[in-house]
Amino acid sequence: MLIGNAPCSWGITYPTGNSFTWQQYLDEVAAAGYRGTELGPFGFLPKDPAMLTSELDKRGLTMIGATHVHTFGDASTANILMETLRELAPLLVDLQAKHLVIMDESNWYPAGKEGVLDVAGWRALTSMVRDAQALVEGEYGLKLSFHPHVGTGVELEDQIDRLLAETNIDLCFDTGHHAFWGQDPLAYMQKVWGRIAYMHLKNVNGAVRQLVLDGEVTVAQSYGEGVMCPLPDGVVDIQAVMRFLAAKGYDGPVVVEQDVAADATETPLQLAARNLAYMNAIVP
Repeated sequence: MLIGNAPCSWGITYPTGNSFTWQQYLDEVAAAGYRGTELGPFGFLPKDPAMLTSELDKRGLTMIGATHVHTFGDASTANILMETLRELAPLLVDLQAKHLVIMDESNWYPAGKEGVLDVAGWRALTSMVRDAQALVEGEYGLKLSFHPHVGTGVELEDQIDRLLAETNIDLCFDTGHHAFWGQDPLAYMQKVWGRIAYMHLKNVNGAVRQLVLDGEVTVAQSYGEGVMCPLPDGVVDIQAVMRFLAAKGYDGPVVVEQDVAADATETPLQLAARNLAYMNAIVP
């Protein structure tokens, strides 16, 4: 399994306005020991494939793929999605990446109605997923996966079940986002194994999660409180997840992601290195 990381672990969620330059990010993800990286928000890393290939090669890194966030519940944005994918997919092909992940935009939902889609919104989501898959897989030969995510229209198991039933899309399965609401990631992986093409590894701080479940902390606040904690420290049995993947002969990407708490005492580089050391201790 190729274990990589992503710019979001350095707090990079937008193309500009970040605390780290793209050069610093690549330097640090390589220094932490990773062999692969995701592209991050489109435009953060250079869009020139020759330049980016050279920069990756210098650091012994492979481009795994990209995760693209879009307002899937808003039918009026369908053309924007397709235009972006027509620019993003060829770059990934040039970089010899094999995967593209799509994900619903949590910030699109009004406060108090996070992840709530009406009939038209769900229809828009599934229609765009189908069209995106036809484009990305049919025209560019990349594997497209959908990432269920907290605070979006696809986060709970019945919603994921419905998406899988109504489309042919496979999953980018995220252990932390699945466990956020008390769902069992490993049990669900076993249930839908044939539909998992990509893995994101996160862990969850059980105490902070309980504050969310009890209504004492909002989902948005929980990130600053460290709800997504380092891999060795949370309630998800990451070792069991990795043993399951190994037993199944999984050879797809495994991307470690680390949302940094507001009071974190470790830098992104230190957290990335600690997470990888933990992974290396359990992966054959």
